Amino acid sequence: MAAGSRRAVRGVACASIGLAVALTAGILFAGPDRPASPRGAIDPVGSGLSTHSAPVAAAPEAPPTRIVLGPGGRDLRLSGELTEGAAERLARLLAAHRGVERIHLTSEGGLVDEGAAIGALIAAHGLVTYVPDYCVSACTLAFVRGRERWVLAEARLGFHAPYETDPSGAEIAVDSAPERAAYLAAGVSADFVEAALAIRPDDLMIPEAETLVRAGVATGIVEADRFPDSTLDDGADAERARAVILHDVPLLDAVEAGVPGTVAPIAAWYLDGYRRGRPEGDAFAGIRGMAAHAVARSLAQADPGVLVDLGRMILRAMQRPSPDRLQVCAAARAGAGAVLTRPRLDAAQRAQGRTLLARALGLRSTEAPPAPQGVGDGDPDRPDLTTAAASPTFRGRGCSALRKAFTAALARPAAEAAQALRPLLFPAAPAQARPALEASAQPR
Repeated sequence: MAAGSRRAVRGVACASIGLAVALTAGILFAGPDRPASPRGAIDPVGSGLSTHSAPVAAAPEAPPTRIVLGPGGRDLRLSGELTEGAAERLARLLAAHRGVERIHLTSEGGLVDEGAAIGALIAAHGLVTYVPDYCVSACTLAFVRGRERWVLAEARLGFHAPYETDPSGAEIAVDSAPERAAYLAAGVSADFVEAALAIRPDDLMIPEAETLVRAGVATGIVEADRFPDSTLDDGADAERARAVILHDVPLLDAVEAGVPGTVAPIAAWYLDGYRRGRPEGDAFAGIRGMAAHAVARSLAQADPGVLVDLGRMILRAMQRPSPDRLQVCAAARAGAGAVLTRPRLDAAQRAQGRTLLARALGLRSTEAPPAPQGVGDGDPDRPDLTTAAASPTFRGRGCSALRKAFTAALARPAAEAAQALRPLLFPAAPAQARPALEASAQPR
């Protein structure tokens, strides 16, 4: 939590290059390049409490806290630093929109008085609190006042002791009794509260989600399909949707370079779903399904050399010892498009994927390739690039059998290897790979 004049804002929380960026760069988002866990450990209530040291930076004047009403009027989204007046603005929004049920919190902290006042409003209106990404410092005082308190497994809450700053910017320890009382009144365990308030102001305790539940901080852990997506809250327009898609599936930029217009229909689908309240999990599953289709179409007519290199890349990914090897194999069963659009591609795989796509797209015009002769169901939008691998026997192959199939294909001369790889690289796509534009299930 932060403190100071009115319990002044925490320096690192204010700086765009400080705590917020460090957390969003990897600790808080479950991205492909997520760094190692924060250093240190404190664990009075079970495994999972850790501290993360962050340098204190000079605090520039922060912009107002962003508070917006989500589509459908049932969700409020609060993001950014908790600056003066945030609670008053929230009160006006709640008075004007009586149907609000939940508040999504994504904040690096700020003024303790504002965090406490926001928490009081949350309690008074019986709101559910939800952290999709991160909620640090004074933000946690608001989160714990929710009628129900939910977090994603990848979300992070950060805690530390309160402090004040003197005119020179030095931090001065202050009495933590108000914060202690607030956490205890919300039902947080005493051991957890003591551990949190023992953390220096320049450190953070970042517990695992399971620890938050055991300590009574959170009601439970939810999947990304539980609540409406809030990713486009900062700009619900086609350009913002496009930027989010290319960030999530970076290899689509290579496809777009060769086939202009590839991303536009995906962005339109995504934006439409956001406005209808589509859950985040459904939204990103749909984006990746359509992206996988676009990548597969781009590679379908590649020359044998590209297909052989692609097969080798996928086989290496399946052979590499890693915690997500089963996920790699699952993607490989769905085809090359799914492998190249999965969320945990490393930098080397992304670079190789771009090279392969550029080589494939350079072989033909920018029009979408036709399906191989005799293949397809008449629908040009479906990635039915071959039917050879559509049988239940193929779909049921385990990781070991799939590796053996790739190894056997790659042992042949290049032209024969490419032919043998085609049913492995381009299996018939399941229906869910092409999500329709109709509204998904309403938020629960």
